[in-house]
Amino acid sequence: MRKKVATAAVLAAGALLIASCSTNKQETPGGNAAGGNQCDTSKGTLTIGVVVPLSGELTALGVGIKNSADLAVNQANEKCTVKGYKLVLDPQDDEKNPAKGAQAATKLSSDPNVVGVIGTLNSSVAQTVQPILANKKIVMVSPANTNPSLTRGENYKTTPSRQFQNYFRVCTTDDAQGPFAANYLVSKAGKKKIAVVADGKTYGEGLANEFTEKAKALGAEIVTREKVGEKDTDFSGVIGKIKPLNPDAVYYGGEYGAAGPFSKQLKEAGLRIPLMGGDGIVDDTFGKLAGAAAEGDLATSVGAPADKLAEAKAFIDAYNAKYPKDQGYSAYGAMSYDATNALIDGLARTLSAGDWSESQRDALIKNVGSAKFKGANGDIAFDQYGDSTNKLLTVYQVSGGKFQPVETGSLTN
Repeated sequence: MRKKVATAAVLAAGALLIASCSTNKQETPGGNAAGGNQCDTSKGTLTIGVVVPLSGELTALGVGIKNSADLAVNQANEKCTVKGYKLVLDPQDDEKNPAKGAQAATKLSSDPNVVGVIGTLNSSVAQTVQPILANKKIVMVSPANTNPSLTRGENYKTTPSRQFQNYFRVCTTDDAQGPFAANYLVSKAGKKKIAVVADGKTYGEGLANEFTEKAKALGAEIVTREKVGEKDTDFSGVIGKIKPLNPDAVYYGGEYGAAGPFSKQLKEAGLRIPLMGGDGIVDDTFGKLAGAAAEGDLATSVGAPADKLAEAKAFIDAYNAKYPKDQGYSAYGAMSYDATNALIDGLARTLSAGDWSESQRDALIKNVGSAKFKGANGDIAFDQYGDSTNKLLTVYQVSGGKFQPVETGSLTN
């Protein structure tokens, strides 16, 4: 046991550190350790919701988003970022189902201490969640929604108009991603006869539309446009239509749950051509589902590869330390981390001279909208529509069963 003199010295030093941690004078015994400090959480608990798939075939993406948000929350608590409050995460499983997403949003919006929501993964789910949260002026920051209409409306190309003042996203959109993919597949990979297949959902159809328009403008022939179900496992019917047309590539609008088996069956049918998709297929699960057939397949994803950015090293190291048995932060982890930090940054500024109440929601929306910092995925800031000003995109190719970055840039034309 330590001597009483030593114990007293430690307690005295701890008291000095506590005093420097917060301007609030009352320290509560349940505070979070911050390098030996005790944060003042006397004002209570504030909740950040997460709405993503935590079950089903997109679990890997959802868990990466949830865990990365959790990491940001824990770090904020350790640093006493929001003075007087403890932040907690409330993750909700939307099962990539719009109706389930609406239920989750309704549950979260009924809690006056929910300061914001991170999510969703799927654009189709976002369409049901947005108006529910907007009705309560609850900030929503998505790390993964890429459909342009969510921020700029259905006529986003001709007459863009902000749809929801409370909605933001830290990823770029499909009207950049689709053309970026077409530039690479047609102009650099030299594919001129392309079959386009999509899963019928908001994300997949929108991305396929954007790709098709640009590919045609670049002189490619779209030999057919087909639709599959997101839960399909047998693609022989679609492949039977595609094969006689002799395409030299297939572009797929959808997610890895169907894209992996589709790629495998394409090759088994003798179509030894690359399948290309968007960010929805960029996960190691794609390679596991497609097996050896995945080799050479392509995809684009929003942002730069997290492990290639200097700013991301601290995030990756912290994530791996906190979740050593997890399969990884997946495609949207770095962006979820940044989305959560944008919300926390806005909250800290909103409450810098006052207490939380629902009357602060307008101020919080404004402060999140003015966020500007260097994040794990690069520069974080929002334009007048709530879209990210960071327009970086990356082309990946499967090698050794995993997506490897090939080219990073932004859409220039």
